[in-house]
Amino acid sequence: MTAAGIRLGPAEVREAAERIRGPVRRTPLLTADALPESPGRGLRGLLLKAEHLQRGGSFKARGAANAMLGRDTPAVVAGSSGNHGIAVAALARRTGTEATVVMASGAGRAKADAIRGLGARVLTVDGGVAARDRIARQLAADTGALLVPSSDDERVVAGQGTVALEILEEVPDLDLLFVPVGGGGLLAGSCLAAGLAGRPLRVIGVEPRQACRYAASVAAGRPVELPASQTVADGLRGQRPGEIIFPIVQRRVDELIAVEDEEILQAMELLHRAGLPAEPSGSTALAGALRRGFRGRTAVVVSGGNSSAALAAMGAGAAAGPGPQAPPPPVPPLPVLS
Repeated sequence: MTAAGIRLGPAEVREAAERIRGPVRRTPLLTADALPESPGRGLRGLLLKAEHLQRGGSFKARGAANAMLGRDTPAVVAGSSGNHGIAVAALARRTGTEATVVMASGAGRAKADAIRGLGARVLTVDGGVAARDRIARQLAADTGALLVPSSDDERVVAGQGTVALEILEEVPDLDLLFVPVGGGGLLAGSCLAAGLAGRPLRVIGVEPRQACRYAASVAAGRPVELPASQTVADGLRGQRPGEIIFPIVQRRVDELIAVEDEEILQAMELLHRAGLPAEPSGSTALAGALRRGFRGRTAVVVSGGNSSAALAAMGAGAAAGPGPQAPPPPVPPLPVLS
């Protein structure tokens, strides 16, 4: 099924899964029974999709790989808050492609340094996410480079949808899926993958309160652009829904909920205490699950773990040269779903 004229559906998610096999890891689905319980907030039965163990430290490797692999191009340009730029830079380094990553001035310095360490050029521009993306598009058009958007691209959306596809392959009877929402590619991809579920599945997007552009847009019935925000979830500071993404989300998402920065930080602390080094953006879906509550088979996407320590380690590895592929980091002390 396509959404609002977009030629994108569950089949493209399956195709993406085949295309990115190899460069992208299949991450484990962990049970959360061992997580410390907050008062009145039992977490028994919750499943955690460990995308912080993905190459480059986040799910962004999936969309970047699906967009870049099979394309004969000497150069790529991407606009990013950090994790997408890391994913693009890492794959460009692997394939010998020149990469430029455009970042807004408020983006984290550690992520910019990691991108440079991977061999990409970083261009910092004034303004927020909207301005950053406009400049990236113009730079790609002026230089003839391949533009690899952080979210609003059919191949990127399909690639991000492989997160939900992997969950459904392991848990076909899933009831609820909580997804963090930044640019919206992961949410839209999850909506598409939900079409492969053999039973009703509620897809729930979780946005920072300061940057709830999808909830505002769905309520308005049209894309709404919000002012630049400073939410602690730096990867979720999008201002306007994507043109490709919005109709998919508008048609299929079941719920959109907003969480406060304090809730995000509390969820991150909960994950850290359980041995999962998630960053704020990667903890947002759990914050949403805790705010809303859940019953039945429920999965939460832990979308990234690029803490300062992880980024420093990444930079050290990049400085050592390409060499052989590094082994995956150790799985935290939680049981993998059998």
